[in-house]
Amino acid sequence: MGKIPVGILGATGMVGQQYIALLENHPWFEVRYVAASPRSAGKAYREAVAGRWHPVKTCSGAVGDLIVEDANEVSRTAAAGKRGDCAFVFSALEMGKDEIRSLEAAYAAAGIPVISNASAHRWTEDVPMLIAEINPHHADIIPLQRAKRGWDRGFIVVKPNCSIQSYMTPLYALIKAGYGVGRLLVTTLQAVSGAGYPGVPSLDMIDNVIPYIGGEEEKSEEEPLKILGTLTERGIEKAATPRISAHCNRVPVSDGHTACVSLEFAGPKPSIGEIKEILASFTSLPQELDLPMAPKRPIILREELDRPQPRTDRDADKAMAVTVGRIRPCNLFDLRFTGLSHNTVRGAAGGGILNAELLKTKGYFS
Repeated sequence: MGKIPVGILGATGMVGQQYIALLENHPWFEVRYVAASPRSAGKAYREAVAGRWHPVKTCSGAVGDLIVEDANEVSRTAAAGKRGDCAFVFSALEMGKDEIRSLEAAYAAAGIPVISNASAHRWTEDVPMLIAEINPHHADIIPLQRAKRGWDRGFIVVKPNCSIQSYMTPLYALIKAGYGVGRLLVTTLQAVSGAGYPGVPSLDMIDNVIPYIGGEEEKSEEEPLKILGTLTERGIEKAATPRISAHCNRVPVSDGHTACVSLEFAGPKPSIGEIKEILASFTSLPQELDLPMAPKRPIILREELDRPQPRTDRDADKAMAVTVGRIRPCNLFDLRFTGLSHNTVRGAAGGGILNAELLKTKGYFS
């Protein structure tokens, strides 16, 4: 059987380029359609990305020859789907939230499933916000989403904010092992690539830390509750705990978001040795299915006192693993640790691809 043809919306941006780089030799998916803003439409892809964030390896090959379409022209993508060039799209759109919300819904209504990196639909009640190792069962709400909107083949699935990836998997591993978490205090140190293109001016970042990222703290405090939520007849009902307080900072690091976490258990308290064993041995459905983009070990445990570090740990296991270190008691709560994940791979394009692989195994692209 041939590869599934896919499209990239926002293909010329940072995350769009990362999608194309990661999909270059993917065993299941093949990029056959690219779309971006009207100023890029009509150009060959290699021309449209010249001088942008970084050159994509495939620009000299088939993807480089693709003509960029206008992402606003949903009918052209639907036509590509009918002729077999676009079974679904990865959305890396960079525009206003309301515009993205409307446009992604228009794609789904036209029969094109949307796997989105954008935040526009993260709080839409019946849109699953997936981290594949944590809540793969939330994809089961797709039939309800389709029925409510009268969509046939189309649907929308989103991934969460990139910064929470650095601590959500360790948090879930502890919860899954039976140790509920009541309160969590997190301070994130977020890479400049997370600001997107053109990003933060270099003179603002050199010799500096910016202690504010618009909307980031609210996302960090609320999105985990939907991920840990339960499915209902109406949609996804968010969890009541843990209560989260977040401080989000932009730091002069190219890639890799770090999180310093202190948490308080809501019931039984495991020992430090038990915690390390839980994290080091954690696996989930993507590992059981051996999905191509899934890390062999979702959590890599480091015992060194000065790890994890972005330069040494962000690329672990295809840049899809979360590296955890500095596990130790907390004199205010119960536990402290430091987590690290690659924000444009695990937290963006790689996480989107893993979600698409999961949805394929569940039969949603047939």
